[in-house]
Amino acid sequence: MSDTLLELFEVITSRRSADPKHSYVASLHQAGLDKILEKVGEESLELILAAKNQVPDATTERLVSEMADLWFHTLVLLAHNDLTPEAVLTELKRREGTSGIEEKNSRPLTSAE
Repeated sequence: MSDTLLELFEVITSRRSADPKHSYVASLHQAGLDKILEKVGEESLELILAAKNQVPDATTERLVSEMADLWFHTLVLLAHNDLTPEAVLTELKRREGTSGIEEKNSRPLTSAE
């Protein structure tokens, strides 16, 4: 896998304190966690709709575009919480070789579950 996500994350972190009038990332950080979460939710729904409405044998351009938007906004969320993509990659590595069902069952239940 390329370093594109890590390079993008570096750009995102460098723009956190930029002028919100000139930086979308800075404007999201200034608006706060609720706005960032709103964008993650919006992009998640758009991705779901793009996948759901995908026509067989059609171009996957919209699906890829919506996935890119979601990944971008989740990187903004990580930066806002002073986390890094490496933290997520470490967690994925920790789960390697573990059944998804087994891993999910090992977590404490949340109110959403």
